[in-house]
Amino acid sequence: MKKWICLLAFVCTLGVAVLAAGIHSKAQAKPDDTILEGVYAGEISLSGMTRDQAKAAIQSYVDSLGSNTIVLNVMDGNTVPVTASELGLGWGNPELVEDAVNLGKSGNVVVRYKALKDLEHQNKVYDIAFSFDKEAITSVVENKCDAFNVEAIDAHLKRVDGSFVIEDGQTGIVVDNTASENAIYEYLTTQWKGGDTSVDLVVTEEVPKGNAEELTKVKDVLGTFTTSFSSSGRDRSANVTNGCNLINGATLFPGETFSTYEAVSPFTESNGYYMAGSYLNGQVVDSIGGGICQVSTTLYNAVLKAELQVEERHNHSMIVGYVKPSMDAAIAESAGKDFRFVNNTGYPIYIEGYTSNKNITFTIYGVETRDPGHVVTYESEVLETIQPNSETINQTSSQPIGFVDVQSAHIGYKARLWKIVTENGVEVSREQINSSSYKMVPRTATVGVATNDSNAYNEMQAAIATGSIDHVKSVAAALKSGQSTAPADNGGMDPALAAILAGKSPEEQAAIIQQYNEQLAQQQQQAGQ
Repeated sequence: MKKWICLLAFVCTLGVAVLAAGIHSKAQAKPDDTILEGVYAGEISLSGMTRDQAKAAIQSYVDSLGSNTIVLNVMDGNTVPVTASELGLGWGNPELVEDAVNLGKSGNVVVRYKALKDLEHQNKVYDIAFSFDKEAITSVVENKCDAFNVEAIDAHLKRVDGSFVIEDGQTGIVVDNTASENAIYEYLTTQWKGGDTSVDLVVTEEVPKGNAEELTKVKDVLGTFTTSFSSSGRDRSANVTNGCNLINGATLFPGETFSTYEAVSPFTESNGYYMAGSYLNGQVVDSIGGGICQVSTTLYNAVLKAELQVEERHNHSMIVGYVKPSMDAAIAESAGKDFRFVNNTGYPIYIEGYTSNKNITFTIYGVETRDPGHVVTYESEVLETIQPNSETINQTSSQPIGFVDVQSAHIGYKARLWKIVTENGVEVSREQINSSSYKMVPRTATVGVATNDSNAYNEMQAAIATGSIDHVKSVAAALKSGQSTAPADNGGMDPALAAILAGKSPEEQAAIIQQYNEQLAQQQQQAGQ
């Protein structure tokens, strides 16, 4: 019996060895990277292909699907057709080629034998997975689908002939970008098998804020303030009026933030603005929208009177003349300055703005919840005054002799603003709400010195050397009219300076005079301290 068992074991071992040899022989009949018969990627037969040939065949197939149309169903019958390529179509599982190449060639003898036998009865089909670019999908949704959004319009107030009119809101329907992008990506990467198709986007309903019951309560004046722009020219006046009109009529619900910059920008001609004076680097320069800060300043003071919550406020770089120090609020696109406040009341508020007789007024309406005896006032306190003690004269060779542009001096200030609350005539609180620092800028002149006349040049340099802008203006005017102003005593020039300048070239004289002016200004500053 034992002898028969040993014989059976030997036969089995021999059979397995023979089988293994056969499998090895069949596997080695073709190069190692040649795919066996009956292997497919989707509907693509990979039989007899090498690794590189299979990769190329599948990639070509995927690329061919790039022109397939995928229709994005937005809302109300609106659709956006795009191609699969626009959504970043790619091949998602290139590793399947390695699996196909290794089929029947890797693993133990039993695994390889089973794979070969399976192929004799049934093809091996690998699914082709697709990848898509999420950033490309986001771009398509934002740039092509958002155009169909119908934004909600909040219920709001209008003031007509001194009375409020309530205008109902409108429900909005908008694309939920994130949910829609996820829906597109999920469908294309898990269900799409190629070909034209469509995907429904996710839309949401936006409920407008406010209702007639809330808005009918708005009738009380919470705060009002007026400033004058009577000294402004036509263009600056137009800018103040335009900015006021852009803010007028704003309705703000509880908790909402109002940005003055967003309300009045962009500063362009198409948005109603003109070139007018504004502050820049210690100078008054013309810029589009000059004067808009008087709008934000007037609104700031109305907001203070209404005791709304100020989120952002900046003072000007130099003092302004239409309010006291620390009562201003500057906005500037280049400097990122804005005036923002929050409706911290429990009711809607309405902002009315208008101009009349070169005055601008903002009035904030709402529901008065403060006691009748509650009174709030604001007090500007100047902590330091910095007087200009010299004049600055800058030469420019880009302008001819006779050109003089004068910038007025600006007194420097350090100030703070106090909020004072009284109840029934008794002061109950005094709180500092801001502090401001305004730059001191001396009276400054830019003087043209370009000329081919050396005598005129020397006379202009002598005038500049005096450090007096008024004297420079007088000499420039005379030279512009062709008259010499140089008397025998060198036009009042320091005799020592005149001796140094004698025999020097115009360029050398200019450098010496510039150095002289700087030393003179330093001496004047030290004498004033």
